[in-house]
Amino acid sequence: MFPIIQKEVLAETISRFVIHAPFIAPKRKPGMFVMLRINEHGERIPITLVDSDPKAGTITLIVQGIGRTTKELLTMNAGESLSDVVGPLGNPTPIVKEKTVACVGGGVGTAELLPITRALREAGNIVHSIVGARNKELVILEKEMGACSDFLYITTDDGSYSKKGFVTDQLKELLDVEKGIEVVYAIGPLPMMKAVSNLTRPYGVKTYVSLNAIMVDGTGMCGGCRVSVGGKMKFACVDGPEFDGHEVDFDEMLMRNRSYLESERTSFQQYEERGHICRLEATL
Repeated sequence: MFPIIQKEVLAETISRFVIHAPFIAPKRKPGMFVMLRINEHGERIPITLVDSDPKAGTITLIVQGIGRTTKELLTMNAGESLSDVVGPLGNPTPIVKEKTVACVGGGVGTAELLPITRALREAGNIVHSIVGARNKELVILEKEMGACSDFLYITTDDGSYSKKGFVTDQLKELLDVEKGIEVVYAIGPLPMMKAVSNLTRPYGVKTYVSLNAIMVDGTGMCGGCRVSVGGKMKFACVDGPEFDGHEVDFDEMLMRNRSYLESERTSFQQYEERGHICRLEATL
């Protein structure tokens, strides 16, 4: 069992969890993830490792409630335990040195971007960070991202906070500066990472994206997370999760992810109908 040491609500649908996982904490590197199960009957889901404290033996995860398992996880609190946490999995993010880089986070992708941004700053890079969200209430980790960036830009789709527009609008301004951005790291929803990659391609700027493909085991055995990169089949879990955004077939990946929508809707409906009742009954 993996006890939840601390829980902090960051936004209406996003929470930060500190979990006791002493064998994972010392091995965590930026870009790596864990596979977790809430209980022995639950599904396995991949969650990026945001931080770790090897001395305390803890790892930090930031979770947005989107599907059944993530929404159920958000109902858990400090003192409860997760059934399984396996990792760290995946390859560490390639960290360039002494360049001018842009770190672009969309929505909860900012959580995955935070440890990468820290590592880039520590490697002597000049870091421009762009944090985007649909509205002010969904902007997360502004203070933390600001602390490890030389320049921080906030965008909201509806203009309710800071600059109105998309992350690509701000990124284009930076790309248009002579001798500006040399490398881009983008993490967020697939359409956002596709848009960033399409934007940077004509500039010839190396662009890393983190592919949030559907995974079952996270070790390359199930094949569920296969993606096409540079015309070749790759597994996001063992070959990634970071890839060259200019080589990713985003359209194929978007289509594959949509093939599970009906199953996800059915699963969440069952959770809504029975899940909350079961958790309540368990406390009686």
